[in-house]
Amino acid sequence: MLKDVTLGQFFPGDTVVHRLDPRTKILMVILYIAALFNAESWISYGVVLAFLAFAIAVSRIRLSALLRGLKPVVFIVVLTSLLNLFYATGDVIFRWWIFKITREGVKAAILMAARIIMLVMGTFMLTYTTSPIMLTYGLELLLDPLKKLKVPVHELAMMMSMALRLIPTLIEETDKIMSAQKARGAQFDTGNLIEKARAMLPILVPLFLSSFRRADELATAMEARCYHGGEGRTRLNVLKFAARDYAALAVGLLLLAGIVTLAGFGL
Repeated sequence: MLKDVTLGQFFPGDTVVHRLDPRTKILMVILYIAALFNAESWISYGVVLAFLAFAIAVSRIRLSALLRGLKPVVFIVVLTSLLNLFYATGDVIFRWWIFKITREGVKAAILMAARIIMLVMGTFMLTYTTSPIMLTYGLELLLDPLKKLKVPVHELAMMMSMALRLIPTLIEETDKIMSAQKARGAQFDTGNLIEKARAMLPILVPLFLSSFRRADELATAMEARCYHGGEGRTRLNVLKFAARDYAALAVGLLLLAGIVTLAGFGL
């Protein structure tokens, strides 16, 4: 299960999506999420799904990698779908004890599951096609106006990027610790809920120690390279919007406008 968590991973490539400005990709994800949450019908969801499929095909990201990343959220998808299935009002098609299933509930359950799945896959595309350094740079530039309000934009962007980058590292470290504990006879899949929680203590303690050690090593490395925040920093490669970026943003705006229009007509 831990190896299935792919959030924060970057898959290098030379596709159109990889070459897009990171600011463009961040804005595209925002437009995509807005369009997804405005979708209300099968047609709207079909349009969003077609856009997502096109983005995956163009970026050449393996579908298996995206599906593998969905495994940790399966429980959330199932739970949310069940809540929508049994607690929606409308024409009852099945009733048992205190539970009832309605036509509207079936539709709501399917659409909610599709929304969560497409939301996760769409946001994963951002980290899959953008390196942590470029993601930090793009986020910092987008938040640059907040510097006038004394907001530490550079530090916030750096922390977010480091958090995303360290997720795969911590997962790998957790997997190593679990393997070492299992080799010593530890069992994590047996017993009741309390026993399973207690079995996790031998994992959490060394994981926290390892995390603090990595954080200290990272701080030492940054100080050794004379890092003092974003003030006075320059870039070798300055980001500039190209024609493909404007075209991508236009497509994102058309997607959002189309979904809002369809919702206005009840489609």
